[in-house]
Amino acid sequence: MTFQRARSEEQRQVRRRAILDTAAAMLDEMPVADVTLNELSRRVGLAKSNVLRYFDSREAILLELLDDFLADWLRDLEQDLAAGIDADAAPQDRAHRLAEVISASLAARPVLCDLFGAQGGVLEHNVSVEVVTRHKRASLALLDTLAGLVRRHLPEVGDDARLFGLMSLVMAGAVSSYVPPPPSVLAAYAADPSLAVLHLDLREALEVALTSTLLGVLPRD
Repeated sequence: MTFQRARSEEQRQVRRRAILDTAAAMLDEMPVADVTLNELSRRVGLAKSNVLRYFDSREAILLELLDDFLADWLRDLEQDLAAGIDADAAPQDRAHRLAEVISASLAARPVLCDLFGAQGGVLEHNVSVEVVTRHKRASLALLDTLAGLVRRHLPEVGDDARLFGLMSLVMAGAVSSYVPPPPSVLAAYAADPSLAVLHLDLREALEVALTSTLLGVLPRD
């Protein structure tokens, strides 16, 4: 793919979208840490200096993708929760089911979890104040959407819904950094089965963590 110089705002948006789509395709092939600006530039058909006309840095591109992926996930999650939670069930039962649905939904999106894992330590570095402000505003709006979904199905959590939503995403990023383990770690588990207790399954680990968090914020009788 090659481009001539963009001469209108519409053409600039086409270039930006092509860069984002190419980066998204790379994330289907490799972890966030392996996505380089050089390879992205080669694949999109632009010089690296030209890519930097549209985005501050590699990190700015990935932050925008994080916002896009989070919005897509929330649209799907709304449907999953509507289909998966009985509104007439007891609060504890709804809490368990809510944690199950969110955990399964996040675990099915390893790229999103990988981006969350890199957000604080990598992606929010090497970006301008303008980029980070725009990202944080988008994140806050999306977090409020997630909190609204939580309150819709478990109103008993009240104002703790936003904190629960934030911690869900933080935990998804943290746990995903251990999944899958590298070959050397898998070999250690095979050689010493007693170590296998440390082998995390993303969905199962998230379900335990999210269930515990939800039950902890439910009002006591």
